[in-house]
Amino acid sequence: MKLLYIIFFLTISTNAFSEVGGDTILLSLKQVVAMAKDNSIAAKQAATTRETKYWLWRTYKSNYQPQLSLSGNLPGYSKTSTPVVQPNGAISFQPINYDNSSLTLNFSQSITATGATIYGMTQMQRFDDFNGNSVQYNGVPYAIGFSQPLGQFNSLKWDNKIQPLLYNESKQAYFEAQEQISITVTGYFFDLLLAQVNLETAEANFTNTQKILKIANLKFSLGKVSKNEILQLQLEQLNARKAEGTAKRDVEIATLNLRSYIGQEGDEKIALMMPENISQMSVSADKVLAEAFANRSDAIAFVRRIAEAKRDVASAKGQTGLTATLTANLGTSNSATSIPGVYRSPQTQQLLELQFSIPVLDWGRSKAKIKTAEANQQLTVDSVERDKQTFKQQIVTQVSLFNMMKEQLAYTAQADSIASEKYQIARERYVLGDLSITDLSIAFTENDQAKRDYVQSLRDFWSAYYELRYLSLYDFEKGEKITYK
Repeated sequence: MKLLYIIFFLTISTNAFSEVGGDTILLSLKQVVAMAKDNSIAAKQAATTRETKYWLWRTYKSNYQPQLSLSGNLPGYSKTSTPVVQPNGAISFQPINYDNSSLTLNFSQSITATGATIYGMTQMQRFDDFNGNSVQYNGVPYAIGFSQPLGQFNSLKWDNKIQPLLYNESKQAYFEAQEQISITVTGYFFDLLLAQVNLETAEANFTNTQKILKIANLKFSLGKVSKNEILQLQLEQLNARKAEGTAKRDVEIATLNLRSYIGQEGDEKIALMMPENISQMSVSADKVLAEAFANRSDAIAFVRRIAEAKRDVASAKGQTGLTATLTANLGTSNSATSIPGVYRSPQTQQLLELQFSIPVLDWGRSKAKIKTAEANQQLTVDSVERDKQTFKQQIVTQVSLFNMMKEQLAYTAQADSIASEKYQIARERYVLGDLSITDLSIAFTENDQAKRDYVQSLRDFWSAYYELRYLSLYDFEKGEKITYK
């Protein structure tokens, strides 16, 4: 009779599996991550932000290049009446009808070291008096000069220190945004994977319970098992059916969430492959810290924030006390009735001017502005030091967590293997009548929980792995810095 039970059980017993048909897409974790980085809304937003920062950088760079502009007034026609004061003090309204047109070509170049500006210009003006039928030209064949601020804040110098930091910070922030996508999509991936595992487990449990129930009914007809065991198996079969329905709902929701995030269109089903364990990868806190300070935008921001605080102090000092501007200009000008006449024997024009401002009595306002800026600078220094400590602690904690998850994954994988083997043995022992229904139920529950624990451990491991990539911008599998085009 035992031999009959064994033959019957082996004939109908099969492992639950899921076929990937033509209407199903089989995806790995790395494929899902790649799809999210290519198609997700988050990826497009990151790319747009990067492009915006790039053009801000180009705008900054253009401030240090020669500037050439053409301005003019074409035409400058006017026909009206204008009040004219007479010698006796009376006002006479005289009709006027003229065109006053002009063109000016300007050139300028800033000098970063001193904040000075060198400039040059040429100008031509034509005046047509239609009432008097006369034409006059006035022009500046050339004029060159420079303007030098004295004792003032040099914005060009400070921008030259800060803007490159901002640009590099934005580039690293883009890399971080890509890695943040990896972290986010990993969560969606394992939501669906766990739902699919739960569904496969529920389907397998229902099938196996159904098969065991057939054997139990056969044994019951032979008086080998009690009615209570039959009822227990029927209850487990019902619970497996309920779990199957719940799992199907969870799969639909998780699939929709994952498909929406990675930008995958179509109505094909998605089947996920169980990620591999890269437990051989070794990570040390010192290595992660070194890469983080070399690559992260936060590390660049630490330097940039200190530089901005120093700039604000320099700005406060440059806006108080003596401020002056030295301007010098040398050129020629002339008037004539024709354009060639403007360039014949033009007269020299010269300008040398020093404008200054000295606060005589400001009741300590200048000193207060400087002290405020210096206090804010010290506050920034303290804040940066605090953020550095938090930055380091976050990395050390994450490295410890990753190594812990790596060990935990090995344990849960072993536990899953043991629980699965134990369940197989329990089923066979129950068929042979060597195990109670209670012990079979315990093995059944432990097997299910072990599978879920293993998937959760995989989730924790890969989440910790991508978090490490995010915190360091370093690929520990390939041993190289993370960059994107």
